[in-house]
Amino acid sequence: MSIYITSLANMPKLIRRFDIEYLVSIVDADGQPPTPTEISSSRHHRCVVDDIVETQPGKIVPRTEHIRDLIGFLDAWDSESSLLIHCIGGVSRSTAAALIAHTLKTSDPKQSATALRLAAPYAWPNQRIVSLADSILGLNGKLILAREEMGPASWQIDPDYAVPQLHGNDAGGDKSGRYAELEI
Repeated sequence: MSIYITSLANMPKLIRRFDIEYLVSIVDADGQPPTPTEISSSRHHRCVVDDIVETQPGKIVPRTEHIRDLIGFLDAWDSESSLLIHCIGGVSRSTAAALIAHTLKTSDPKQSATALRLAAPYAWPNQRIVSLADSILGLNGKLILAREEMGPASWQIDPDYAVPQLHGNDAGGDKSGRYAELEI
């Protein structure tokens, strides 16, 4: 099956379009959406963290317990069913979670990172989330190295990419319908 990665704004239409059965919302508390009617609440995991890598006042930095719970959900996910992971813009937290999910199913961090880079040239997986997952999974730096070997996000490869509006009255992420698909 597939792992779909997108923004908060694109999540509802992609749930319907791809008949999604499992959902991960990896956004701060204010950005957490209601569970779509098409998804059972037991199949909707909420990881309430900000897109940061170190402690900041008023923000929730990803911690071990957040990522341990995320890994538990992703590990229990039936990879014969479709999974959609979203954050605000579909670039950092969601791509980190997708990298973890793909690695859990393939047991190959390098293969998973390569697949992610091909699917989403703009992906920039949150370094802290990846590092915590590497430690929890006992990968001895393999997931961290795989993320580093992806290289920087390439905005030039995707000239139509519109940087999400993350602040102000129009906050909501990329509204262009963009998503990435990782095959398992």
